Amino acid sequence: QVQLVESGGGLVQPGGSLKLSCAASGFTFRDYAMSWFRQAPGKERALVARISSGGAIRTYADSVKGRFTISRDNAKNMVYLEMNSLKPEDTAVYYCNVRVPVGVQTVNYWGQGTQVTVSS
Repeated sequence: QVQLVESGGGLVQPGGSLKLSCAASGFTFRDYAMSWFRQAPGKERALVARISSGGAIRTYADSVKGRFTISRDNAKNMVYLEMNSLKPEDTAVYYCNVRVPVGVQTVNYWGQGTQVTVSS
């Protein structure tokens, strides 16, 4: 079955950097776009970045453009989110996501999430 396992979260000071990783299994990784979402306390889960199956197309939320970079390694079934110039408002649980067709439906799969806290 589809499994997504995030890692790399933690506590970092404002202006610092973190790199999140997501290990994927249970589907043909190279065939699917991958995304990172985040959810802050009291807020809805929101898209942070998405990368196409081959890695050529990357889109970002306006709030992270120029600071975050999404990448993938199709040989290793891994997707990454490099986060620089972190701000307190980036504090959230970060989730890896893939949408996979199952029969006639499209199913969203999520990892367990990794906490990122930006604070001095």
